[in-house]
Amino acid sequence: MKLLVLGGTVYLGRAVVDAALADGHEVTIFNRGRTNPGLHPSVQALRGDRDGDLAALRGRRWDAVIDPSGFLPRLVAASADLLRDAVERYVFVSTISVYADVSVPYDEGAPLARLANPATEDVAADYGALKAACEGVLDERLGERATHARAGLIAGPFDPTNRFTYWCTRLAQGGEVLAPGDPDRPLQLIDVRDLARWLLDAARRGPAGPVNVTGPAAPLTLGEALERVARALGGRARLRWIDDATLLEAGVEPWTELPLWLPDPALAGFLRADISRALAGGLELRPLERTALDTLAWAAGAGEQRAVLDRERERRILDTAR
Repeated sequence: MKLLVLGGTVYLGRAVVDAALADGHEVTIFNRGRTNPGLHPSVQALRGDRDGDLAALRGRRWDAVIDPSGFLPRLVAASADLLRDAVERYVFVSTISVYADVSVPYDEGAPLARLANPATEDVAADYGALKAACEGVLDERLGERATHARAGLIAGPFDPTNRFTYWCTRLAQGGEVLAPGDPDRPLQLIDVRDLARWLLDAARRGPAGPVNVTGPAAPLTLGEALERVARALGGRARLRWIDDATLLEAGVEPWTELPLWLPDPALAGFLRADISRALAGGLELRPLERTALDTLAWAAGAGEQRAVLDRERERRILDTAR
């Protein structure tokens, strides 16, 4: 397969290129050349900018394009217009954040978030609605040739967010570990390499339209996940569950400062996406323990990570909760 990747050097894009090369595909990447420019020396690299400089893509053909770097509808529209007659399938990496109501579980037919201001380009404030709008412009231009991979929380090596990585490094350190809220809260996540593999399959054969792509195949709770990761990483950690009210009173920021913690009732269904369509289409998921081990191995040499709950603040909260 001749494959175009828009981006291709950061996290998910990197994993897509790695998987495609391992399968023997002919890969072209398109980006600005600013991040990891020498990462894949055997890959054809086209230079440009999605915001106004797509010239390097003109006059070429590929079997499919995978787009993990589209966030703004006008930029996705520009790439779709240029590539409409140059590819057979456009695989867009969307997000489970597109749904309007995540207080309850949902499937691909649930209502989507809408932009209050169609002209906004504030990705931080309107991430989900902007991704939904991106899906819309692709449907308009490519119809059944567009696939929307509504990805869940992505975990694994090279993760720049320090969400799952935080738990791997902290649990590996051992001792008493602050565990947030209700251990029975549902949890979903997908290894970046499993998502990349699914995207490649979608580039070859579809399906059309939206697909929730996360894991695991069987229901998982936060408590079970942390216990399994702790055991896989040496079993030296002792989880101490601190209730939501105590953490909120201490000013801990859910999700960002303390990853995987979502106490807001409006988000009670966020990590409960129906993934039956992805599973029926061949989604394969590696064990959580393998993702944890590989993530920890990568993190050991990855340098400083994005700031999250530090050990001193964790200790103070645990001491106060006694």
